[in-house]
Amino acid sequence: MKAEPDFLYADDDFLVVNKPAGLLAVPGRGPDKQDCLASQITQHYPDALVVHRLDMATSGLMLFARGAEMQRQLSGLFAHRQIDKHYLAIVSGILPEDGEISLPLGPDWPNRPRQKIDLLNGKPALTRFACLERCPQGQRLQLEPVTGRTHQLRVHLAATGHPIVGDLLYGGAPAVRLMLHAASLAFTPPGREGRRIFESAAPF
Repeated sequence: MKAEPDFLYADDDFLVVNKPAGLLAVPGRGPDKQDCLASQITQHYPDALVVHRLDMATSGLMLFARGAEMQRQLSGLFAHRQIDKHYLAIVSGILPEDGEISLPLGPDWPNRPRQKIDLLNGKPALTRFACLERCPQGQRLQLEPVTGRTHQLRVHLAATGHPIVGDLLYGGAPAVRLMLHAASLAFTPPGREGRRIFESAAPF
């Protein structure tokens, strides 16, 4: 029996849902990749539409719009960087201090779905990180993807020599899962006053 979606918030405009690791955010190619969080959500809210995505291996908060107009407005908040996102990760090794990573990213076409640092043709990408604590696998970080490139956090951390634990695609140490979790979303909902903050504790 499939687990029901973990709804953290629902109203007439949008939904906030906690995605488990290992579940696709949206359908993939082929009949064996149709089960995903989006299809599960529409069984409860038929008008729910995807606003952004998480990698299959990443857990944490996803935002869904109720209807096309709200999808357009919420997508606009992402496009104009008016939604603050923070992730928690465990990386190999120890970073000595807080900082940021600014390296352009692009697809590694011969090795898709990998992305790569592309200094010539890549799109600008910026990640801020804060060191939280040491742990048996390495170090726990808080990550802020200022831009939202594909695999941005994973490629940026790997480029520093501190790949995310469990990220076998980018040289991370083996683990039971990718140690990356979308832990918070903060934004002012369209047409409303007051900033809303949604949080999800990391399961690692």
